[in-house]
Formats: sequence, structure tokens, C-alpha cells
Amino acid sequence: MDKIFESHSAAETFAYGKVIGEKAVPGEVYTLIGDLGVGKTVFTQGVAAGLGITEPVSSPTFTILQSYEGGRLPFYHFDVYRIGDVEEMEEIGYDDCFYGEGICLIEWADLISEILPEKYTRITIEKDLTQGFDYRKIIIEARNENTGA
Repeated sequence: MDKIFESHSAAETFAYGKVIGEKAVPGEVYTLIGDLGVGKTVFTQGVAAGLGITEPVSSPTFTILQSYEGGRLPFYHFDVYRIGDVEEMEEIGYDDCFYGEGICLIEWADLISEILPEKYTRITIEKDLTQGFDYRKIIIEARNENTGA
């Protein structure tokens, strides 16, 4: 079942991410879809806070992967926007992250769709300027590629 949340500020977007982090269990994979500037990093910072991670969290645009071990679960934050080939993901050992004891959040995951696990949660953040500059619609969908759901 899809869930849709409306955010009217960066603080609300952060809070929705925090709830995800608080409820996360080992082995979960989240994909984060949205245009530049929609608040993906703010949402991710919320997820980290929900996991109890206190160190600064930024987008790993140039490193592909940032790992955070300081919370109740390891947190693997991928940004695959600049990835040239899925083989780059193999070189950094993505499968240890996807199928390990932590949780993964992958920005621009549509670029690596062929290696995503069968079950994951897709989070889409969209702007709608008719609702105001800070308005965001956050759509959370449980995906199971095995069943096509």
C-alpha cells in the first residue's frame, strides 16, 4: 500500500525521514527518487537521525557511497547519479551493503535498477510549485519485483 505525505518545510521532510530511520530494520533497502533540489539530502539526514547517527550526513555525489556506523544500525547512503556502469557498484561491494546488517538508501536508484533486490521501498519526492515553494509530496511504495507490485 502506497503512503503519501505532504511536507511544507525542510523540517517536515527531515521528520518524515526520521520516522523511516526509527522504524528501519536490518536488510532494508530504500530508493530515493527526485529531481535536484527536492530535499533528498534533508530526507536522508532525517533517516540518519532516526537511526541515532550524530555525525554530519551529506550527499556522497563524488564517492558513490558513504557509510555511517555510529547508530543502532549501519547506514549505507549511495548516490549513483554519476555512476558510469553497474560494474562500479560491484567494485565497491554493493551486495555486502544491500544484503548486510544495515540499511541502504540509494539516490538515483533508477540508474542501477537491474541490481536492486527483489524487495525494496521506493521513496519519491516531488515539488509542486502551485502548492508553494517549500511544498513536497513524498510517496512511499513497497516494491516487490518478484510479483510486479
